Amino acid sequence: MKLKTVMMGAAAGLAFMSTSHAVVADGHEEITVAYFLEWPMPFLVGKASGAYDEALGMKVNWVSFETGTAMSAAMASGDVQLSVSQGVPPFVVATSGGQDLQVVDVAVSYSDNDNCVVRADLEIDKMSAGELAGKKVAVPLGTAAHYGFLRQMDHFGVPLDSLSVVDMPPPEGANALGQGAVDFACGYGGGLTSMKEHGNILLTGAEKTELGILVFDVTSAPAAYVAEHGDVVAKFLKVTADLNAEWNESGSDEMLAVIAEQSGMGVDAARSAIAGFTFPSIDEQLGDAWFGANAAPFMKGVADVFVDAGSIDSALDDYSGAVNTGPLKAAQGM
Repeated sequence: MKLKTVMMGAAAGLAFMSTSHAVVADGHEEITVAYFLEWPMPFLVGKASGAYDEALGMKVNWVSFETGTAMSAAMASGDVQLSVSQGVPPFVVATSGGQDLQVVDVAVSYSDNDNCVVRADLEIDKMSAGELAGKKVAVPLGTAAHYGFLRQMDHFGVPLDSLSVVDMPPPEGANALGQGAVDFACGYGGGLTSMKEHGNILLTGAEKTELGILVFDVTSAPAAYVAEHGDVVAKFLKVTADLNAEWNESGSDEMLAVIAEQSGMGVDAARSAIAGFTFPSIDEQLGDAWFGANAAPFMKGVADVFVDAGSIDSALDDYSGAVNTGPLKAAQGM
């Protein structure tokens, strides 16, 4: 199946938004938040302790997803109001396709925790990456891993039309790699960790960054929800920022134990994964490195890569309207 067919299928039907959120029988509001398992982050401490429920004054329902494209679909249906750590590429695919989503913060920046792994017995590295032409690859389409895959293949001069691309979430891609069903696989989190048991990466995180292959996730929400419930979003971001600050300062074993349990990982695996994560402060996010200058142009760059690859029909002229720093600025003053 062509990349474009799968990508557009993932984005289909996302133009219609529901602004409603759940209401329980006694009239108290609820909110549903999407997140990833096997993706250890400080906010999970607040998930476990009920800090978000307390700060928001409502019940927070947490639902795990395997891909950012699935998060987009859930927000389109009105089933999810906030998505934590949605990859920029699936966000860009959705907004380019007409879904009215907005970025409200930088959830995490990473580079070594998202990559492509080549099966060990092929003995292909960055010096011989051209030999990937004609091979079969597992990629979670429309995700950060997909964007990284496209950029790496372009860097190595591997024609996309020479590859057999299979759409697989990272855990399934890891299994396929281990069974020899694919020649290489791209993914993130626990799936990437498993992939590395069966092969080697082509580029390090530092090498990718040097090439301009940035990797970061966002907290996203339907624009209509942010407009109507900006105070709720701001309070949510404040809890997240405080937990990030606590982790950045202490990185305590106590926090790590909770993070590992909540992400469905062992402590050692969680420690290894989170070591490659960076959690920028609110002040940093509002500076030029992120929302002050770079975020919207970067999203435009991601979209243009997808257009050039034939994965989506067109890109927006400007993605600044898909960034809303209002709730983050409100959280800054809390």
